[in-house]
Amino acid sequence: MKTVKLGRRGPVVSRFGLGCMAMSGTYGPADHAESIATIHAALDAGVTLIDTGDFYGMGSNELLIGEALKGRDRDSFQVSVKFGAMRGPDASWNGYDARPAALKNFLAYTLTRLGLDHIDIYRPARLDPNVPIEETVGAIKDMIDAGYVRHVGLSEVGSETIRKAALEAPISDLQIEYSLMSRGIEDDILPICRVLGIGVTAYGVLSRGMLGGGWKAGTEKRKGDIRGRMPRYDAGNEEKNLTLVDALTKVAKDKGMTTAQTAFAWVAAQGDDIVPLIGSRTREQLADILGAGEATLSVADLDAIEAAVPRNSAAGARYNAPQMAMLDSEK
Repeated sequence: MKTVKLGRRGPVVSRFGLGCMAMSGTYGPADHAESIATIHAALDAGVTLIDTGDFYGMGSNELLIGEALKGRDRDSFQVSVKFGAMRGPDASWNGYDARPAALKNFLAYTLTRLGLDHIDIYRPARLDPNVPIEETVGAIKDMIDAGYVRHVGLSEVGSETIRKAALEAPISDLQIEYSLMSRGIEDDILPICRVLGIGVTAYGVLSRGMLGGGWKAGTEKRKGDIRGRMPRYDAGNEEKNLTLVDALTKVAKDKGMTTAQTAFAWVAAQGDDIVPLIGSRTREQLADILGAGEATLSVADLDAIEAAVPRNSAAGARYNAPQMAMLDSEK
């Protein structure tokens, strides 16, 4: 697999990364053995960047990844971890804590669950409104100096926060949602990242599965499926968005690609400084999307894709109102 440098000061990583959130109940129950097999298949295919959050499955996602990575050469992969989200025993979301003392506590548990001696990229999951970003980034830098972390990352923050953070320490990348249905970063966030030499790891490339080509209107969400709380999957919005997917599927077929491959290939075509994260939880899904790495999109192809899913055409916000309020990137 092709490799790229993640930002001016970040590590060299695979062209696509593997996001493991879906393997720990985010879209309903997942199969443990299949999840392990999918991580192994990704690594064997040349994927080196593995992304997680310490709050995915209340830490169970890190335990899963730790199990999958046992016996692997530590220099053959990079692990990116988000921290700071506060959860309740009922799986509720209770804000974010990015204080330096809390950060070190989170990191200690993460290293233990993963069974690693260092994290390649460590990042706050969201901006903590009560803690200046400089303090959080400074604490990560302290952990770099101590040998527990290699690079500082950011997640879902706006251009001003990015500027402040970059003055405190080199930033490898910004993790943020970016897809045909979510293109807000193109206004201010992506340009400032490029000025400052900060890479982008893009999640939500399939808009939680909507752009995968297999979702049907009225599909019942399984217990624990976060799409039940996402406006793009609400009645009315769902039907409008699937009309866009139908148009994209027609373009994909003309190109001899699947809908999911086309959505990923479009994001990858926006620049080598953008690394799309594959959120697959089965080997079959993974193999399909990895096929996008072999695609070459012409200017005409890109125009046809964007005509099928024009910017700002998606119905509904990418998160519900309370979650949107926590996004510095949307302010």
